[in-house]
This record gives sequence, C-alpha cells and structure tokens, in this order.
Amino acid sequence: MKQTIAVIFGGQSSEHEVSCMSVVNVASQIDREKYDVLLIGITQEGHWVKTDSIESIQDGSWRQSGVGAAISPDATEQCVILWENGQAEKRHVDVVFPVLHGLYGEDGTIQGLLELARIPYVGCGVLASAVSMDKLYTKIIVDDLGIRQAEYVPVRREELKDMAAAVAKVEAKLAYPVFVKPSNAGSSKGVNKAENREELEAALLEAGRHDRKILVEETIVGHEVECAVFGGGKTPVKASGVGEILAAAEFYDFEAKYYNPESRTVVNPPLPGNAAEKIRQDAVEIFQAVDGYGLSRVDFFVKEDGEVVFNEINTMPGFTAISMYPMLWEAAGMDKKALVQALIDHAFARYDRG
Repeated sequence: MKQTIAVIFGGQSSEHEVSCMSVVNVASQIDREKYDVLLIGITQEGHWVKTDSIESIQDGSWRQSGVGAAISPDATEQCVILWENGQAEKRHVDVVFPVLHGLYGEDGTIQGLLELARIPYVGCGVLASAVSMDKLYTKIIVDDLGIRQAEYVPVRREELKDMAAAVAKVEAKLAYPVFVKPSNAGSSKGVNKAENREELEAALLEAGRHDRKILVEETIVGHEVECAVFGGGKTPVKASGVGEILAAAEFYDFEAKYYNPESRTVVNPPLPGNAAEKIRQDAVEIFQAVDGYGLSRVDFFVKEDGEVVFNEINTMPGFTAISMYPMLWEAAGMDKKALVQALIDHAFARYDRG
C-alpha cells in the first residue's frame, strides 16, 4: 500500500514566495508509485488549506481553496484534519516534508508541532532549527568550535532608543563598512551594508523592523561559497562539493538571489589552497554542533589568501530551479528524485536516532 506524505509550503515568513517555488521542485520529484501526496499550503496570513495540484501552486490559485487543513497534535492519531462546508475528515499521514523557509517554518515551530504529533518529518529538529535560524546564537555556538567567522556585535531593538549609544557600541569594535542583519530573518531580508554612521543608523532601524535582535558584522571580502550536508542520527554526515555564488548585486541580497537573471552559481570552482576541503570539514562540524538532522546548506566566504570564514547555516535550503543545495548533490551524482527520496527515507529514521 502507498504511504501518505504531507508536503507543506508557503508560510507566514518573508520567504513565502520562495517556498512556493521550492515546493514545485520537491513535490514533482516524489515517487507517486510509493506515496500519495497531500499538498498543504499556508497563506501569508497563516490560513492552512488543502491544495489540489502543483499547477495551482504555480498559478497561485491554491490560496482560494475552500478546504481547510490542520495537523492534529494528538500523537495517537498521526493525521491531518481536513474540513469543507462544515464537514470534517481525518487523513492519516506517514511522513511530512515541510518545504518552509524562514520564520514559522525553519525556526523550530512547525518542527515542535510535528514532534508533538509524533509524525516523522524531513529536516532538522526543534533545537537545530531554532539556533540555526537565529544568526546570533549560531555565532555563539561556532565561537566555541574555534572556526573563523566574521567579527560581530549584537544589538537589541530596545537599544535603538538611544541610537548614539548603539552606534558607539558598534564603532568601538568594528570598522566600516559593516553588514547589518536581523538575527532571525532569512534570504537576506532586511540586510544592508553600511559605509558610515548615517547608513548604520538607517540599517539598524531597518533590521529592527524584522527582528528584536540585530547582528552587525565586519565585512569579509572574498568568494561567497556554499556546501550541502546530509545525514545525522545513525546516518554518517556527508558534505557535497562547493558551489560559488556570482551575485549580480554588490552583495547577494533577496532580489539578487531570486529575481536578477545575472546572478549565477558555479559548482566546484577553483579555490585557493585547501579551501574546498576546509569548507567541507567545517560544514560537517557546524552541522553536528547545532544537532543537525537531515539536511542543511552551510555558507562561507573564502578570502584571496585561502582563509575560510563561516557565514551562516540554513536548515531548510531552497529547492528552486537556481538553488545550490540540489545542484551540489546533482553534481555529486545524486539527482533531485534520488535526493528527495533519500530525505524522506531519513525522515522515517527520526525516532530511532541512537
């Protein structure tokens, strides 16, 4: 008999549209001879609906679905509740693939719901998702590993009430230019480069609109590269090759990532020294340090002298047509269909992780 996989997408984060692009690639690669696929979309307002088809995701009509959906937290049921016109039904679910990026999807929230429901799911658990989504706490963990990363200054939103003091705090440790980021936003939303005090003040205010914790970092000049990892639990963690980002903009912001056709990626580019192997080793070490499970993409800079500098980790990386995670595994000999199946298989092992 076929098993049922619920594929959840959309969400309330600033990466809603990216999720809608990613899910098309994930859902289209699921083996329909093995699985009945239940597509569940979450609108930006937070409304959950059953979605009829991949085509409805592509044209946006899924948001008008009249069938509500919710995952039951009851661990004895392991089901999705569907309702329409006052009539409800329970649909058993064997596994969930949460193709959700950013807040309320990649930060441990939906992972906690699935843990309560005792439904196997693809990807990192509550702890790994939460600390990896929060750039500040990722920094704190990586500090303990001794892995080189950009120098940083944390700023709380409430500190912006005394902007002069907040700016002085940053300037006491970092030289311009600096990058200013919300600690808990994804896909470079709210990220700005500040060349001087005036730009720093504006960037702090913008980042503060996205999160109450703000990260100000030194500027690292070098190649922007990414590494894909897979595994965890009883499955050994392995790293892919390295991919380089050639951004069309000054830095790889949201627009450059998804809407500028001049941005492109290169798999296994030439890098100085032993940088490529260092990236692979560091990616695995960081993934294990945050208690990663399933998949992550780990991002670095490589300076001209070959020094490797950690940037961030993404626990549910994009699966769009231009996303690096599936591209890197494809270059390593695992096509998208095999990758999606491997992730689903690994999800079933989630409650046997000893």
